[in-house]
Amino acid sequence: MLDVALLGTGGMMPLPNRFLTSLLLRFNGRMLMVDCGECTQVTLKLLGWGFKNIDIICFTHFHADHIAGLPGLLLTVGNSDRTEPVWLVGPPGLRSVAESLCVIAQDIPFPLEIIELPYTRSAPPETLALGEFLISVCPVDHRVPCFAYSMEFKRAGRFDMARAQDNNVPLAAWNRLQKNETVTIDGRVFTPDMVLGPPRKSIKTSYCTDTRPVALLKDFVRDSDLFICEGLYADTEKLPKAVAHKHMIFQEAARIARAAQVKELWLTHFSPSLTAPESFVNAARDIFPNTTAGKDRMTKTIRYEEDDVESK
Repeated sequence: MLDVALLGTGGMMPLPNRFLTSLLLRFNGRMLMVDCGECTQVTLKLLGWGFKNIDIICFTHFHADHIAGLPGLLLTVGNSDRTEPVWLVGPPGLRSVAESLCVIAQDIPFPLEIIELPYTRSAPPETLALGEFLISVCPVDHRVPCFAYSMEFKRAGRFDMARAQDNNVPLAAWNRLQKNETVTIDGRVFTPDMVLGPPRKSIKTSYCTDTRPVALLKDFVRDSDLFICEGLYADTEKLPKAVAHKHMIFQEAARIARAAQVKELWLTHFSPSLTAPESFVNAARDIFPNTTAGKDRMTKTIRYEEDDVESK
């Protein structure tokens, strides 16, 4: 199962009752964060999931409300006794930005592994596997290079005893093959596909902020169990302002969710002037009914479909 926490829902500046937009995922005890504006470590502390197991921090882009909290967060992670590397993932220029910010965080007790991904508008999404996480990135349309992210958690097929026997797989190899290992016994190589049925449905969560709607997004977030998307403004009268600054309004996010056939939409990255986003959420629900106005530290646990069926 996957645990999802929307750490903050604000855009531009943190407010007394609203932290800056950030996402935290937890899978098999390991964590991935997307974006880290100022004060993000405060809402993380309030959430209570800890700091030590944050393995990956992805960045959508390099505006301050999405990355300025990095040095403080890394120092806090270091104070949790972490010694394993932390991966930083983002657009070109990430190394320079991260190293400049970390001039004020010299005592980080673990290495940083920095991955800069190529940014080309209208290029197909790129995917990388890091630890427990399969991460895809899609270039979007903001004032600086910016990525949308999708995290997918695949699941192997069920163990098929008849298949194992038909392939003459020895009993001693069954357990390791079910763990997706390749096994060699007496010079013969046995692979997981020799004992497993077809892959089962994965869990998919997608995250998009600071962009105009782009053609690639519909297919990129398609069939997501949860799609988290910015809605800087709720009022259609603010659309010209959203266009000028390359953001979205509620209705545009809802149209993407409907076209992509996602299961659920959470809106986030609200303008400081939007003091009560929940009062305007019906504008999005008229287009995509399963829409929620995000709130700081809102959480959800997403289970594999077969687990849900078995628990009912």
